[in-house]
Amino acid sequence: MLSYIFRRCLLAIVTMFAVSFLAFVVVLAPPGDYSDFLYSHCNQESVKWIGPVCNTIMDTPEDIELVRSQLGLDRPLLVRYWNWIYPMVTEGDFGISQKARVFRPAADFIWEALPPTVYLALLTILITWTVAIPIGIYSAVRQHSVGDYVFTFLGFTGLAVPDFLLALVVMYLLFAYFEMSVGALHSGPYELAPWSVGKVLDMIAHLLIPAAVLGTAGTAALIRIMRNNLLDELNKPYVVAAQARGLSTWKVVLKYPLRVAINPFISSVGFILPSLISGSVILSVVMGLPTLGRLLWISIDSEDVWLAGDIILILGLLTIIGTLISDILLIIVDPRIKVSGREYA
Repeated sequence: MLSYIFRRCLLAIVTMFAVSFLAFVVVLAPPGDYSDFLYSHCNQESVKWIGPVCNTIMDTPEDIELVRSQLGLDRPLLVRYWNWIYPMVTEGDFGISQKARVFRPAADFIWEALPPTVYLALLTILITWTVAIPIGIYSAVRQHSVGDYVFTFLGFTGLAVPDFLLALVVMYLLFAYFEMSVGALHSGPYELAPWSVGKVLDMIAHLLIPAAVLGTAGTAALIRIMRNNLLDELNKPYVVAAQARGLSTWKVVLKYPLRVAINPFISSVGFILPSLISGSVILSVVMGLPTLGRLLWISIDSEDVWLAGDIILILGLLTIIGTLISDILLIIVDPRIKVSGREYA
C-alpha cells in the first residue's frame, strides 16, 4: 500500500502542474485583460485608485501600454505562467492582486476567505452525510413505502431548485415571519471582536442555514445513490443467507451491505470540496458570505488574472488531494478493491 500511495503522490504532483497551466490558460482565455478594466474605470473621476498604476487619467494608447508593461501583461504566455508559478512554488508568493482597486498580495485575500470557506464546506459535508445516509438506508429497506415516496419527492425537489433561489426564499421567510436577518458571517457585536467561544457559536449559527441550503442538492443526490446501491446489495445471496440464519434485517443491513453501499460517499470526497466552493459563488454573493467562491466571482469580474488563477489552482489542488484521500479510504473500507494485483482489506 505504501508503494501505491507513493506512486499516487508523484502522479498528483505532475497533475498539479498540468492543472496549474490549464487554470492559467483558462483565466487568460476571455478577450481583454486587467489594463482594459483599468481603462474603463480609471477615467471616472469618482474612482480613486491605490497602487503603482492608474493614478492618472488613461486617455492614450501609450498610457495603456505603460500599464500593461508595469503589470507584465505584454509578455508571452509561457513567460507569464513561469513568473506566476515559480514564485508560488519556491517562495509561496501568489502574485499581486488588484481586488477592490488596492494592490496587495493575492495571498492576503485568499487567507482571509479560506477559513470561512473551510468552515462552510465542513459543516455542509456534515449536514449532507448526517441526513443522506440514514434516509438512504430507510428508503432502501422500506422500498415503496409512504416514507420512501415522500423522501423521493423531496429529493427530486432538492435537485431541481437552485441553491441561490432557495437561499432567497429562506431569507425572506425568516425575515418576514421571524424577524431574523440571515447573511454575513457574524453578528454586529462579534464582527470585530477577538475570537472566543461566543464568537465561534455565533459563526456556526450564521453558517447553519447557508450550509443547509448549499447541501440540499448534494443531500438529495446522495440519498438516491445510497438507496439504489443498497437495493442492489439487499437482493444478493449473502444478505438472504444472513437473514435465513436469524439475523435481524437492520443488523444485516448495517453490518454487511452498508459497507459496500457506502463507497460512493467515500468516492465523493475527491470532488465534494471543490464543488462546494465553486458552487457557492452565487450563494455567497446572495447571503454576503466572504468565501473563496465570492472572491472568485469578484476576481473574474475585474479580470484579476493572478487572484482568479490562484483560486482555480486551489480548487484543482483540493480535487487532487480529495481524490487521493478517497482512493486510500476505499482500499481500507472495501476489501474487494485490488491494487497492483494485491488485495488490501
